[in-house]
Amino acid sequence: MPVTLRPTIEPEPVNPALLRRDFPIFEDANRDQPLRYLDNAATTHKPRAVIDALTRSYAECYGPIHRGLYPLAEQATSNYESARRTLQHFIGAASPDQLVFTRSTTEAINMVANGWLLPRLQAGDIVWVSRMEHHSNYLPWQRACQQQGAELRIIELAEDGQLDLDGANGLFSERSKLIAISQVSNVLGVENPVAALCATARQHGIPVLVDAAQSVSHIELDVADMGCDFLAFSAHKMFGPTGIGLLYAKAERLAEMAPFQVGGGMVDIVGIGTAPSQWTGIPSRFEAGSPDMPAAVGFAAAAEYLIGLGIGGVRKHIAALTRLAAERLLTIDGVALLPHAELPSSGIVSFTHRDLHPHDIAQIAGESGVAIRAGHHCAQPLLNHLGLAATARASFSVYNDEADIAALVAAIRRAERVFRR
Repeated sequence: MPVTLRPTIEPEPVNPALLRRDFPIFEDANRDQPLRYLDNAATTHKPRAVIDALTRSYAECYGPIHRGLYPLAEQATSNYESARRTLQHFIGAASPDQLVFTRSTTEAINMVANGWLLPRLQAGDIVWVSRMEHHSNYLPWQRACQQQGAELRIIELAEDGQLDLDGANGLFSERSKLIAISQVSNVLGVENPVAALCATARQHGIPVLVDAAQSVSHIELDVADMGCDFLAFSAHKMFGPTGIGLLYAKAERLAEMAPFQVGGGMVDIVGIGTAPSQWTGIPSRFEAGSPDMPAAVGFAAAAEYLIGLGIGGVRKHIAALTRLAAERLLTIDGVALLPHAELPSSGIVSFTHRDLHPHDIAQIAGESGVAIRAGHHCAQPLLNHLGLAATARASFSVYNDEADIAALVAAIRRAERVFRR
């Protein structure tokens, strides 16, 4: 009997004109020109759904988490753990106990470096990162290797900015103790094949940490399909509050991990003097101090907002917009894009101008109401490798449209006129 295949339903791209109404910052009547916000790789703006969730948490049900026995505190605890369950489903984790709230992607990675890797890293071992890593996914591993006499090796890049996995000799050797890789580069916009990398690493018993800070806003995360051991990202990159992030880890990895911070809320029995203390259960043992319940609730609201938009449609919109921006920028004589081969599609376009410094472009753009980033983007190993001190970077989200790209191109043309004079 022939197999009938279901037709593939193409997701509809989101409508940025409608979505901008969800974001109060674009309604500021005091501006003398529209805000063309193209710095979403740094941080994203907040929809009313997230702002309202934060406000309700403070105004209606604020209290200490996991501590008070009165109704207000119990409601606050319930809301905090409900947020954890929402984010569990958002990333496809098997249990909410595999999710640890942190202050940021940076803190999450440091927790793994200090609590999991450092106790089992020895002289002669190897930790791998890629050339494109953000400092937050580079410096913690560098310091761990320096402390233990281990080796930090770099997966280099091919000419088109893709990972040169074939050239990384010894990547899957017995000496390799961890591979830390970003899913999307915050400079190149390259999307790395993390699922395939995790599958090969798993065959060799090598854990993998995935930095999803630049992918979480527009790429569906499914940790079961990805097969990573650790995953880290921040709320503020996906329309959520600043100051809260998430660490996912396989249950066995969390069981192996020591707390990075110690203090209130993460201990059951405190030893007297030098007697050992007994940590509480997972994940609470990794959340020392007073948890930020409103931020967690806002984090979950951001996840629900993204789910409501449809991540497939979000990705389709951002991919189309990124390619359009790359094409329009290449019409400007003197502009060169990174990477060098295909047009990028993961929300980020980094570029240089033969006659203009990136900071000058960013300043003139800012005066024109166009917000872009200029600098090394916390990726000095990559820019040093490329022979660059800085680039200009435009990065896109659901509220951006073709008019934003036109404004960026016009701002660059204006910068050319200013500095030509």
